Amino acid sequence: MKYGWIDEYCLAKHGAEKDFKIEWNAIRYLIGGKMFALQGGDKYEKPIITLKCIPPFGETLRKEYKHIVAGYYMNKEHWNSVYLDGDVPDAVLKQMIDMSYDLVFNSLSKKLQRQLLSDSKDA
Repeated sequence: MKYGWIDEYCLAKHGAEKDFKIEWNAIRYLIGGKMFALQGGDKYEKPIITLKCIPPFGETLRKEYKHIVAGYYMNKEHWNSVYLDGDVPDAVLKQMIDMSYDLVFNSLSKKLQRQLLSDSKDA
């Protein structure tokens, strides 16, 4: 796979976990029980990763890269899907993963944020 580093990169985030959602045939990356990334396939089985994004930035990315589209089976305003057989630069995809993680992490309670940060320091 072109972006073989995705799993390791997502799991290196503080408190990140992953599971496999059988019904979706997809890997979910979670922080505090909330999803920040979903890696699976579209209806044609083309590999994609879906990430949360600030809406204006997501719109800009979709205009700039043909392999970034509105979130597949997600809220199209806040989520974007990246085709993993496309030409999106690693740096852009990493920026998108970072943003998605940060948006979801910051939506967690302050108590849970502190707990996750504390747990990751102990590991």
